[in-house]
Amino acid sequence: MNPVKVGICGLGTVGSGTFNVLARNRDSIRARVGADIVVAQVGARRDNPACDTGDVAVTRDIFEVVRNPEIDIVVELIGGTTVARELILEAIANGKHVVTANKALIAEYGNEIFAAAHDKGVSVAFEAAVAGGIPIIKALREGLAANQVEWLAGIINGTGNFILTEMREKGRDFGDVLAEAQALGYAEADPTFDVEGIDAAHKLVILASIAFGIPLQFDKVYTEGITRISTEDVNYAEELGYRIKHLGIARCDDEGIELRVHPTLIPEKRLIANVNGVMNAILVKADAVGPTLYYGPGAGSEPTASSVVADVVDVARTLTAEPKHRVPYLAFHPDTLSDHPVKPIEEIQTAYYLRMSALDKPGVLSQIAQILSNAGISIEALIQKQPAEDADHVPVILLTNVTREKALMAAVEQIQALDSIAEEVVRIRVESLAG
Repeated sequence: MNPVKVGICGLGTVGSGTFNVLARNRDSIRARVGADIVVAQVGARRDNPACDTGDVAVTRDIFEVVRNPEIDIVVELIGGTTVARELILEAIANGKHVVTANKALIAEYGNEIFAAAHDKGVSVAFEAAVAGGIPIIKALREGLAANQVEWLAGIINGTGNFILTEMREKGRDFGDVLAEAQALGYAEADPTFDVEGIDAAHKLVILASIAFGIPLQFDKVYTEGITRISTEDVNYAEELGYRIKHLGIARCDDEGIELRVHPTLIPEKRLIANVNGVMNAILVKADAVGPTLYYGPGAGSEPTASSVVADVVDVARTLTAEPKHRVPYLAFHPDTLSDHPVKPIEEIQTAYYLRMSALDKPGVLSQIAQILSNAGISIEALIQKQPAEDADHVPVILLTNVTREKALMAAVEQIQALDSIAEEVVRIRVESLAG
């Protein structure tokens, strides 16, 4: 094969890592592909001291890369959804194959991008868009191709996992740990995407589309962050035998598909409950193989570059293949994607953790229990703490049985209306994640 010429757009953390990995592992990559992978041009607004581009042509106009007739594969690593979308669509229009790590772009505009790429007969690869260095997309799309995926659950945002880990292990407050995460570079100056679950929702919708053969539907993902989780909740969960993790969960059954991101209590003995710090993990339950767990670094320069370069290798291997013989973008051929409905959050069924501040007097617990009983909800576990000195309210913590969300919310509304309840009831969903 002739050398495969690559153009890298963006020379930030992941872009520099990609350039360095391609240079350092050039010989082994050539042996895998059967041809040299050559970075022919880089488009970047500024140089990066972490990356010596040597004699490679560098342009400040990233669109020069996608218009360069010598480039075979465009690697988009600029981030965002505006310029990146324009860049990728122009690359496709010019007959370039595309590799990207841009989860927001794929989640929100992937259907449009894949349709354009299909019409042009080019590849779009995006392994690095989900869970950094963990090859979860290849696992779902190819490794589990024999299976019907029943559900998946993932810790797919390292910032949130770092915060919850520090809160559990060191008893620290959310705000304190967030400030450290920002100082360490785990969280952005504006951490909204991480702590409010938007980043995880982008990743979840990609995983669910590949797992269940549905179009990308980011607007239908229920998203809840971790900003309301307190150290007390983390400690009470431990006392009950659970860990709190911020999960993306997708489940498919005859009624529809669940797409939800939220804090979740998981039994402490589950492997995924013991994934700590900035690490990511995805648990997949499929009919033939059963449960499988994929664990590793979810971000970082070279871990993410590992996935980017793996995609470059895959694309280079199939440059001469007929488009119909390549693995479909979302694992299923476009004309077979399902219109199975996505369930509204009110219709999902799970167990719940409830924490409330109740007046310390006889009859209050029986009132709460009666409201739950009338809604068909039973109490599986209960903790009532002693009141603090000079306090007239006590913390009450309940675990419920599995119930439908709308029934639980109606019951919580009635509980909050009681004169004996001092504050808003905190609720966190509970999942067994049993295989």
